[in-house]
Amino acid sequence: MASVIHYTIATEAEKSPDFRRVLWTGEHTQLVIMTIPPGGEIGEEVHEVDQILTFVSGTGEAKVSGSTKQVAQGDLVVVPAGKKHNFLNTGQNPLILYTVYGPPEHADGAVHTTKEEADRLEEEGKDEPPAS
Repeated sequence: MASVIHYTIATEAEKSPDFRRVLWTGEHTQLVIMTIPPGGEIGEEVHEVDQILTFVSGTGEAKVSGSTKQVAQGDLVVVPAGKKHNFLNTGQNPLILYTVYGPPEHADGAVHTTKEEADRLEEEGKDEPPAS
């Protein structure tokens, strides 16, 4: 029998200074924590996978398919596959969140300390999800 995989997710997310850190990758989903610095953003993008984001702390703006909503601690935003989206930190403190991708979107165990590093690794093809 497999062991239980357990995180106190808000604590895990808040202690990570990294822009993106993959915590767990399964066959059909992936758990990732993110820290967006004040004035920063994830960057406008479109995924071929579904994404669910839950905000742990900070304040920001969610832009999905041309609609904009304010987000804060406890909010959850769903981004269906194929929808253009971006998340911006509009506050004075880091915007901290965790997100679930289905299926996985990033390399298993990936750690990107900054958005610039994340973008570079994606462009170089070094942040690919595991093959199914």
